[in-house]
Amino acid sequence: MIKTVRGQHRKSLLPGGDRAETPLLRRLNERRLLDALLAYGPLSRTALGQAVAMAAPTITKAAESLLRRGLIEELEPDQVPGRIGRPQKRLRLASRSALVIGIVLDAGHCTVVPAGLDGCHAEDRTIRFSTPLTYAELLATLERISLEIAADSRESLSDLSPGNLRGIGISVPGLVNDRLDRVVFSPNLHMLDGQTPARDLERRLNTPCQMLQESHALCLGESMFGAAKGLADFAMLDVSTGLGLGVMSGGRLLTGTSGLAGELGHLRVDPAGVLCGCGNRGCLETLATDSALARLVSESAGRPVTAEDAIAGICAGTIDAPEALDTVIEYLAVAVSAVVNIFNPSTLFVHGGVLAAADDVFPRLLDLVNHTVLRPSLTACRIVRARGSKRTGALAGIIDHVTSAAVPRLGGLS
Repeated sequence: MIKTVRGQHRKSLLPGGDRAETPLLRRLNERRLLDALLAYGPLSRTALGQAVAMAAPTITKAAESLLRRGLIEELEPDQVPGRIGRPQKRLRLASRSALVIGIVLDAGHCTVVPAGLDGCHAEDRTIRFSTPLTYAELLATLERISLEIAADSRESLSDLSPGNLRGIGISVPGLVNDRLDRVVFSPNLHMLDGQTPARDLERRLNTPCQMLQESHALCLGESMFGAAKGLADFAMLDVSTGLGLGVMSGGRLLTGTSGLAGELGHLRVDPAGVLCGCGNRGCLETLATDSALARLVSESAGRPVTAEDAIAGICAGTIDAPEALDTVIEYLAVAVSAVVNIFNPSTLFVHGGVLAAADDVFPRLLDLVNHTVLRPSLTACRIVRARGSKRTGALAGIIDHVTSAAVPRLGGLS
């Protein structure tokens, strides 16, 4: 009797088996379909079956369940001249019938971008505005823009209904306590200190909101839409406004006890250095970031220069700041070497505008790292420029949240 029961259980776990699916197996099959569509884009049922090694009846059953819940949608078949056989409809993550919004909060400006569950977003629909002076004004602005985006989307997308704003992802700078869903401390945007922007916006809009620390969001974005697809272990070093670190280990973000891991930027490297937003002097992020370059160029020019203008000016040859660039590259090499030595990642992605300031910046950075890092750790590590952005990170965070809430994963990105 025991052998018979065990045999039946094993048979029920085989994809396409003739036994009834268990709830766990049904969930696993649906999750595999969602992950495949995220990784490969629109696929026919036949191609999906090949991608996830599942039988046609299992694919059909899982797809129908996801279609009913509005997580995926069906495209009309491609009419390819000369193709033999009946054209197949393709499945994709819902974009006509579902809307998510990504929000990036930053010191100088904020960005809001709408997309479907496939993460595709158009530049002409992206909204950028100067960061308000108060938290109350910030919330009011985000509420207004989100409502406008939802209304515009309902007019332009025939399949979109008022209830199909599935969620909002918010990328924030600073220390984020995941357990409390609270910004503990934001050195470069103090209005967020102690605030809960995701909870507050969720109450205003009655829509699920997910907050992510910006380096963690960059990790998710690179993993879901960028060069880290298929990588279970990598690190992401963000050197834009501040300096933050995200680490993906075994397909999961390394966040620490409360989500505060990765604050490499507040290591003190120059006790006599400039005052950092955290209150200390000479923190790494005051010397190895886009913001550091802007400060050094401003001091040299005798006038305020933004990071964007400094990088564009150096690139165009209208700003001559070799010493400033040398300083940033030198300290950036310290940050990169620390990540390689401590975490031994297979791939380290570096995200920051300073890398585009001149053609030789990245090669010079790699050369400096080669002379400062522990060589055995560097041997197995690729150091590459990140493809993603904080916008894609915010979208990746809410897409992962929405799909995981509907079809929980046993392990993975979040």
